[in-house]
Amino acid sequence: HRVDRRQRQMCIRDRGITEALHAELAPLGIHATVVEPGYFRTEFLDNASLAVSPRVLDDYAESAGAVREAARRINLNQPGDPVRLAQAVMQLVASPTPPLRLPLGTDTLQTIADKHAFVAKETAQWRAVAASTDFPVQEAALQMA
Repeated sequence: HRVDRRQRQMCIRDRGITEALHAELAPLGIHATVVEPGYFRTEFLDNASLAVSPRVLDDYAESAGAVREAARRINLNQPGDPVRLAQAVMQLVASPTPPLRLPLGTDTLQTIADKHAFVAKETAQWRAVAASTDFPVQEAALQMA
C-alpha cells in the first residue's frame, strides 16, 4: 500500500480492502479507487509473459481451457489502447472526486453489465427464500416493545 500525502490517494492492489477502506478514509480526505482494466493491447498474453502449463486436463476444458484459448485468440487483438488507459488513470489521479470503482474498457463494461444481469436474475429467483430469514413483522414489533 502507498499513500501520497500530497494527493491524498491510496494505491491498493486488493478490491475488497479498497472497498472496505473507501468509507473509512473519506473523512480523512483520502480517496481509494478500484481500477478495473479490461484487456489492453500489450504483450502481456504473449508466451514470453504468460506461463502456460503444457499439460491440458480435459476436466477443465470449459473453464481454464476456455481462458487459455481466449488468451491465445485475443493476444495482440485486445480492444484497449494502453495510451488511453494511461490517460484515464492520470485523469483519475487528478480528480478531486474519484469514483470508488473505475472500469476501463468496453469489455470490462460488458462484463460488469453481464454480472449485474446474472445477479438480478438469481436474486429474483431466490427472493422469497432470502426474505424468509427475517423475524416475522409482528414478532419483531413485540420484541422491540
